[in-house]
Amino acid sequence: MAEGPVSNIYPQDLSLESTLQQLSLYNFHIQNSRICQEVAQNFEANPLLPGVILIEDGQFAGMISRWRFFEQLSRPFGIDIFLKRPIKSLQRLAGSETLILPGDTLIVAAAKQSLQRPPKLLYEPIVVELEPGVYQLADIHQLLVAQSQIHELTTHLLDEQTRAKMMQSEKMASLGRMLAGVAHEIRNPVNSICGNLDFLTTYWKNLINLVLAYEEEVVHPSPRLVGLKEEIELDFLIEDLEKIMKSMKMGGDRLTKLVAGLRNFSHMDELNRQPIDIHECIDSTLVILSNPLKQGIKVIKDYGDLPPINCYSGQMSQVFINIISNAIDALEETKGKNKNGSIVAFKEEDIRSDLLPTIWISTYILDSHDAVIRIADNGPGIPPEIQARIFDTFFTTKPVGKGTGLGLAICHEIVTQKHGGQLLMRSRGLCSGQSCSLYPGDSRSVSRGELRSASETQLSRDSEAVFQGDVGTEFEIRLPLV
Repeated sequence: MAEGPVSNIYPQDLSLESTLQQLSLYNFHIQNSRICQEVAQNFEANPLLPGVILIEDGQFAGMISRWRFFEQLSRPFGIDIFLKRPIKSLQRLAGSETLILPGDTLIVAAAKQSLQRPPKLLYEPIVVELEPGVYQLADIHQLLVAQSQIHELTTHLLDEQTRAKMMQSEKMASLGRMLAGVAHEIRNPVNSICGNLDFLTTYWKNLINLVLAYEEEVVHPSPRLVGLKEEIELDFLIEDLEKIMKSMKMGGDRLTKLVAGLRNFSHMDELNRQPIDIHECIDSTLVILSNPLKQGIKVIKDYGDLPPINCYSGQMSQVFINIISNAIDALEETKGKNKNGSIVAFKEEDIRSDLLPTIWISTYILDSHDAVIRIADNGPGIPPEIQARIFDTFFTTKPVGKGTGLGLAICHEIVTQKHGGQLLMRSRGLCSGQSCSLYPGDSRSVSRGELRSASETQLSRDSEAVFQGDVGTEFEIRLPLV
């Protein structure tokens, strides 16, 4: 027989992921051929001992709890009948179903299973299998106290998450209001510039035509006119002015798009959903992120025929900015030598052959019910050990000051709770490079174990059929059409 001392039966350093191994377990075990009197003596010597593990021929043979043991002895003539008999005889009479759980079972899950037992078994200790052939006992009272501590931790964490999300939402709303003001102040002069550019182009062309007409009419210009023409380099001026006007037109158009993007992003605190053009929302996001996208990153768009979708445009802009920003950060790690990133039309041959850091954006309608937006990159992918946690609040792999751990959590909340949609993720590496899917928070209530799906992808279309490149990480947003 053996018994491990238990100094502190209520562990203090518990977390949401604490398992049965972190409890103070009891390892008293005895051959089931020994007499009951020895067990009674050990129970008397160890008042906290919840039960004993029975061994037969070196193998686990069951468990009998303290209260069942003394229940049998307290029966009429129980002491006379059992005290000198082998413990296995008492076990056969008092025998009941034993709950055996692996040592890595979460405390919360173990408490749930324990409380689901029949009422007469509720207070029976749990047998914990630490490794094959190694068994110890967990006291049910200690387990419930530990569960209570974890419940307090959960409540505290939820409060922190709620406060953090409220602060983040208020920051985004304040940012939205500021951007709305900035966009309004910029829009008026931009509209003035862009509107006057058309007149300026017309006036310039008229003046040039007038000058050229004078040249044709005046066959013998004076030396002063000839000298002035050479001084201003009239031929070069005419050619360069056209380029300048085109450049100003492009700059004006870019400013107009930027203002539209800022106005889209500014609608953070809008109260009602409005029908919006998702493609316009994505394009506005790309304009806002155009500076980091210039750093050698290629964006390939494959837009399908989507109808206007009822959305909170500012919140959806936030989702797109977070996901695309994460893709940019991932691609920074594997960026190639080419620095001339661009936004181009979708061409399959580009995807097959081009090894540039690339972001693919595809949209289409799925089964006439959902609008699907897929955003993929050819970065390094997400390590398998953290994939199941990417939507957890406060979880981040970025250094302090660069990531808050709220971005993807808020994206998930916006898509699933605010829009009744789904946000799915797929990343290579989970199944040795094969296609796998994660459905965190999906309406089907997939468990943590089920997140590690079979090798066949459950995304709506096979990625390689659309994205011929080496996809590192892919997010799929599904929004209901009605």
